[in-house]
Amino acid sequence: MKTTVSLILSWVLLGTMAFAQSEAYGPLLGHVDMRTAYILVQTEQTEEVVLRYFPANEPQSWQHITARTSDDIHHVHRFALTALEPATTYNYQIASSSSKGQFGKTYSFTTQKLWQFRTDPPALRITAGSCAFINESTYDRPGNPYGGNYSIFDSIASQQPDMMLWLGDNIYLREVDYSSAEGIALRYQHARRLPEMQHLLSACPNYAIWDDHDFGPNDSNGSYPLKDAALEAFQTYWANPSSGIQGTPGIFTSFQMGDIDFFLLDNRYHKTPADLKGLDAPTLLGEEQLHWFIAALKSSKAPFKMVALGGQFLNSHVGFENYSTYVEERQKIIDLIELNNIKNVIFLTGDRHCGELSMLTLKDGNVIYDLTTSPLTSRSYDIGKENNALRVDGTLVPTQHFAILDFAGPLKARTLTITIKDHEGKVHYVRTISSAP
Repeated sequence: MKTTVSLILSWVLLGTMAFAQSEAYGPLLGHVDMRTAYILVQTEQTEEVVLRYFPANEPQSWQHITARTSDDIHHVHRFALTALEPATTYNYQIASSSSKGQFGKTYSFTTQKLWQFRTDPPALRITAGSCAFINESTYDRPGNPYGGNYSIFDSIASQQPDMMLWLGDNIYLREVDYSSAEGIALRYQHARRLPEMQHLLSACPNYAIWDDHDFGPNDSNGSYPLKDAALEAFQTYWANPSSGIQGTPGIFTSFQMGDIDFFLLDNRYHKTPADLKGLDAPTLLGEEQLHWFIAALKSSKAPFKMVALGGQFLNSHVGFENYSTYVEERQKIIDLIELNNIKNVIFLTGDRHCGELSMLTLKDGNVIYDLTTSPLTSRSYDIGKENNALRVDGTLVPTQHFAILDFAGPLKARTLTITIKDHEGKVHYVRTISSAP
């Protein structure tokens, strides 16, 4: 099912390959609302690119935008398609000077529906996952390949999602990569070339957060000297609706799809070590982002508030990079959610190379959930021996997998059904959560 979407087109050209021949490397869809869509185009060298688009039922009403890619931003250009109509399917094509003006394959996207005050909200299907390691033997550590089963991306696309949410470690920066801005960019380009990923990138809009392996070195924090280069690369190779707020940089943002609000958090740019002593209290989000987050949650009228975070929030095991290692800040967030009577907060997390669902019932009866879905293609582990007192029985998934989130029902009685499938399509568990009190 395809609803409103946002869109990015990321075509990485090889050698002298022309745009019309580059469809094996894109497009990638990003954010689209009722009026505007973004399309990101990448070329191998500086050249002119042309994007033309038209309503699917009016092929003669096409418009075109011309731009020139530049060395300054890795030959990437973001097109903005404006003055679009809601609930309308648009077709689009790309040509470039290297393709001698020949347009390639036709792709499509659909703008979001104007349903408010008119109908019940639309049904939505969201897929999510984290930890996508794409092997490159020249730069990988010796031994057995760390990544595999890339067919999982086709399995996700076959679910016909309205959106794919990448929950961090979407690329894995190697030692050869994270010491330079150029190395970071090359790692993004390598991941985007994976043939098995192309269907998913073009089948639905893609949103993303990051974790340590697409931010910098393993377990990295805000002291990483190239964090601004990492931020620029993230903003270049993804097309979220925004990034950070005035005066506070980072990848955090929020948006709405249908009647569901999504809050994408940044757990790296402002992070300090959990065992830091003598300075300010250790933090994962930083004060400004935390204040923005709680205010945004409180302002939301959505039946479900979906919070994307690179590492686990509820897992009570104090270890690794779980939020439980930041005792005071984690508890502050929980207390503020309860104090402000914010209902139906569901964290979507990754990082752990093993999946599980955690649940915390607050004193007022409200419940916070944490759905961890990891890994996609990286090596998996079993964290079942960890003493996570909040784990829901029957939800441990120690294998490669992804999550399907189905939102359905009338305006005042929405439900969320969580389905976890592995790379072979096997269903590991299904849970349904109601928005009703």
